Amino acid sequence: MSCEEIAVCAVRLRENLCLYFEDDELECDAFCKDKTIKRFFRNVNSQLLVVRPDLNVAAFEDVTDQEVKSGSGMYFDIHCYKTTAPSAGMPVAFSVQVEDKSYYMCCEKEHGKMVVRFREGEVPKDIPGESNIIFFKKTFTSCSSKAFKSEYSLEQGMFLAFEEEDSLRKLILKKLPREDEVDETTKFVTSHNERHNL
Repeated sequence: MSCEEIAVCAVRLRENLCLYFEDDELECDAFCKDKTIKRFFRNVNSQLLVVRPDLNVAAFEDVTDQEVKSGSGMYFDIHCYKTTAPSAGMPVAFSVQVEDKSYYMCCEKEHGKMVVRFREGEVPKDIPGESNIIFFKKTFTSCSSKAFKSEYSLEQGMFLAFEEEDSLRKLILKKLPREDEVDETTKFVTSHNERHNL
């Protein structure tokens, strides 16, 4: 028998049946889908986020009651994932139905700039590493617990936001100099229906 050193890390099994390492030097290497909730997204102007894949755009708009009833392109699935790094915020991915097709939100580099895109397809159940579809959902401020912001998982300090462009309030990625900076363009609220904000 040889005498080899074997590194052993302490672990905890929490109530959600996820295994957590006690060693802070270990990194998260996978995401596992936990649950999915359906919500409308609103910005600070109470406009709904609407995805229009045919125009390759997602923007906050004032919508008619008839458009809202269809829900097409505006009633989102928020896919919540389990991870071994809970301090970064709740890992989530977003998808939406437009007519009879499903689209997932992702971030891609175009012309040297990170942009938000919606690609046709389903959100995976398990993600075995880093992914351009994962965001960390965080409380917007301690005074605004119902509002949240979403930080892109692959670039710290990069958040979903909106900006005015050609009379639209387009969904974008925005770099904040400090994570604790209060920037109203990164503030989102969800609602179960089109009339009620959470």
